[in-house]
Amino acid sequence: MYTRFQQHLQKELASIEEAGLFKRERIIVSPQGPVIKLNTGKEVLNFCANNYLGLSSDRELIAAAKEALDSHGYGMSSVRFICGTTDLHKELETKVAEFFGTEDSILYAACFDANGGVFEPLLGEEDAIISDALNHASIIDGVRLCKAQRYRYANADMN
Repeated sequence: MYTRFQQHLQKELASIEEAGLFKRERIIVSPQGPVIKLNTGKEVLNFCANNYLGLSSDRELIAAAKEALDSHGYGMSSVRFICGTTDLHKELETKVAEFFGTEDSILYAACFDANGGVFEPLLGEEDAIISDALNHASIIDGVRLCKAQRYRYANADMN
């Protein structure tokens, strides 16, 4: 039975590949930057990363990360809501708040998390959200979690 199932999967994968829809994994062996090196030895331009500011390969940030590893270990072992917040997080949030001239700030590990949590505290039942049907999943999830009235429109169609 497994052999038949495996053959079915191979056939499906072949049809996906023939349709030009199969995406092969690229194995990157260099820091993320405008140019990345693949395990094939080939160097390619990187147009798809979220590293817009080049921070992931910045030497000063790498040195600071190594220092934080030595003083605080690797990661929080859970989300801050469960385990707590480190002094490093609070220090950075204070600096961000000072930079923007606000009383406080909160940092999220990922934009998905930020979008998931931003609408509920800001919008109530008396508010309305008009949202593109093709918004990122994080925005859709965040909107679903809040009490605001929700209106969706088809992408690029304001009628």
